[in-house]
Amino acid sequence: MVFRFDGFELDQQRAELRGPDGGVLKLRPKAFEMLQLLIVNAGRVLTKQELMETIWPKVFVGEDSLFQCIREIRTVLGDERRQMVKLATGGGYLFTPTVIIETEQSAPPAAKAPPDSPGATAPEAPRALLGLRRPVVLAAAFGVLALVAVGAAALAFRPAAMFEPPRPLIALNPIVDADGDERGTVMAKEVTARLTDGFAKIANISVIAPRTDAAGPTQASSATVSPDYEVTGELQRGEQSWTLRARMIKANTGEVQSVAAVTVSTDGLDADLQQSRLAAGVGHPLARRLNEMLEAASARKSGTAGGTTKVVIEQAVASIYQTTRERFGMAQTLLQNALNDDPNNVDVAVALAALQMRGIQMVWYSPDEAVAAEEQASATLQRALQAKPNSIAVLETYCRFLSATNHFTESLVTCARTLSFDPWNGLAHFLVGLGQLHLGRFEDALGTFKLADRYDTPPVSRWTWLVGAGWAQLVLGDAERALPWLQRSIAITPATGRTHMLLAAAYQQLGRTEEARAAMQQGLKLRPGTTALTVAPPMKNASPAFKASSDRQIQFMIAAGLPEK
Repeated sequence: MVFRFDGFELDQQRAELRGPDGGVLKLRPKAFEMLQLLIVNAGRVLTKQELMETIWPKVFVGEDSLFQCIREIRTVLGDERRQMVKLATGGGYLFTPTVIIETEQSAPPAAKAPPDSPGATAPEAPRALLGLRRPVVLAAAFGVLALVAVGAAALAFRPAAMFEPPRPLIALNPIVDADGDERGTVMAKEVTARLTDGFAKIANISVIAPRTDAAGPTQASSATVSPDYEVTGELQRGEQSWTLRARMIKANTGEVQSVAAVTVSTDGLDADLQQSRLAAGVGHPLARRLNEMLEAASARKSGTAGGTTKVVIEQAVASIYQTTRERFGMAQTLLQNALNDDPNNVDVAVALAALQMRGIQMVWYSPDEAVAAEEQASATLQRALQAKPNSIAVLETYCRFLSATNHFTESLVTCARTLSFDPWNGLAHFLVGLGQLHLGRFEDALGTFKLADRYDTPPVSRWTWLVGAGWAQLVLGDAERALPWLQRSIAITPATGRTHMLLAAAYQQLGRTEEARAAMQQGLKLRPGTTALTVAPPMKNASPAFKASSDRQIQFMIAAGLPEK
């Protein structure tokens, strides 16, 4: 639908607000949602409570957030006199303009009586509104009324009151500045906001956000709500860094459930990036720990908790990244035996599937064995997801499996679900970017890799999204911007031959032939026997755009010294 009012257009499908001149007007996502809600309910007063509970359904926020959205809407609409979005008597807001709804549907022509039949009248020109016949407008209006009814029902019946189990309630307390100076206070406030926004994205919890009382500084949220867990933190400034320490505490006992700490350098990083990395640096481990606790509690309730096999898993995982078939075989036997002893142990099943995926990637299986291993790993992970549908560990492994087996569309869905429980998961962002790259969505991929770099968690995976960003810049035809990404990746993990070969392609495109040949020689040293026929990743399910781009990069690699056969 497209909603028209006072020269403006709100396009639902495109999620755009257009002004009288046709230009797109920018609104933050929450402000756009609020404007859409006001438009659908035009002529009806929406209380502050209705607005807040609809726009922030899982987060306890103060009225400041509501007022900020209203101010932004009024500014964009030029409503300085507050006549379009009126403050109603007794509180609440009323959207006053007349709204016309346009759809792309067309109504079938009405049956007409023959001209000479009894009671026939002269044909009447159809009445239209903005090019739409009346039946279409009425149908659209009834559609909106249905939407309003559904929205009202959603407000009246909370998810927790239906079949969904109550979500744990997490109270985010304000980050405390240890030094007490103005710079630290501002930084602590911004980090608190980013950490709150991140936790608010987690699907299976509710969040109490810190609030600012008019009479004083930032305070904890309403004492009438009893949280299950509290998150506290302390920020300290060093000579060239910030250090943030955070704790997750069980509210009713004061027992510390998890501790996280991160240090972020101020050298070469702007304040915005420092704040993002501080929030992500503690948010990521806290989110994973919270997920583990919730999954363990769920398993205990359902009686699906497996036995204690932690040592077996650790021994096997230590062998996953070894480069010999013998160690791989030993780890596989170890896990298979453990799973035979405890068939319901999801952790062992996931570790075995991860091992099999590694074997497929390293070509440690024969072709027939690889097909069987892929089928077994897929079935194992699907069973694991049925047992633990919200487990980050299971979702993350399945996301990696789908990406490694070139099921990119499915991997995007699974990775997105992983991020719904850990929004700062850099590995999941990398795999999303990889899927977007293979599907030909190059700009999206670059943005996703950059977002992973913004969060920089976990640091051990940093080289992956760096090489991903360089690769995306290459396929976009910008070798100059690709260079620093690839160089940073190699500086962290210098033993990846493919990254050196991408670097060689970048140098070759820029005419820096000697550096291109040196990079290619290093790549061939790390990956001996690589040729133009084997350097490209598997192209199953890849888009034509990605295939064409890969062919171009291979030609540059050949020019830099990659053997053709």
